[in-house]
Amino acid sequence: MDATPTATARSADGTPIAYDRLGAGPPLVLVGGAFSTRETHTALARLLAADFTVFTYDRRGRGASGDTLPYEVAREVEDLAAVAAEAGGPVRLYGLSSGGVLALRAAAGGVPVTAVAVYEPPFALEAERRAGNARYGTELAALLAAGRRSDAVELFVSRLGMSPEQLDRVRHSPMWPGMAALAHTLAYEHAVLGDASLPVDRLAALDVPVLAIAGGASPDWLRAPAAAIAEAVPDGRALTLPGQDHVFSAQALAPVLSGFFAA
Repeated sequence: MDATPTATARSADGTPIAYDRLGAGPPLVLVGGAFSTRETHTALARLLAADFTVFTYDRRGRGASGDTLPYEVAREVEDLAAVAAEAGGPVRLYGLSSGGVLALRAAAGGVPVTAVAVYEPPFALEAERRAGNARYGTELAALLAAGRRSDAVELFVSRLGMSPEQLDRVRHSPMWPGMAALAHTLAYEHAVLGDASLPVDRLAALDVPVLAIAGGASPDWLRAPAAAIAEAVPDGRALTLPGQDHVFSAQALAPVLSGFFAA
């Protein structure tokens, strides 16, 4: 069960957004990806709190936050804006995976930010992968409509390239019930990603520094977007973390983020 949040922000549509605050210094907001709650980034937040006031929050539909329906991506941007307002903005933004996509959307959508770092946002650079993302969205919607939450999670996890043996281990692990409880938010992640194409025009309009990070041990399709993002953003750069994959070490990532956001 999630711990009691430090405080609650109120989004533009009235949805309560739970957040924690840690440390002292310039404000830095961490944005989670699939199955993330504000506690997902606890280890990273503790390391960054030496230099920043770190905000972690439950995106809508998760943890202690509300979930006003119907879902719209614009409401998630407003949620992030509400947390930034609590931080006294402008803020630094870090987003993991689809949370990185949301962070870039927020920066382009008027949320006051000074810099953005993203870790492996899952843009699809190849047409075949974008087509696969569209098929996944259709299948996911059908499973969620039928109440097949575990099957929806399995569909998502299978897209990460796990072997049947790995998938079976995850399905029988203690984390599975929590993942199934958040299955409805997979539709939110899919909406944030959109058609999964790299939003070149949106990225080109960003007027803040952007750092796109990839793990050196991740598959090519997860590593490739970092360079593409860096090329599209006027003040963009890409960085590879050796030996890391999509499930990274906070100890490896924290110094990179601290150096970038302190610059």
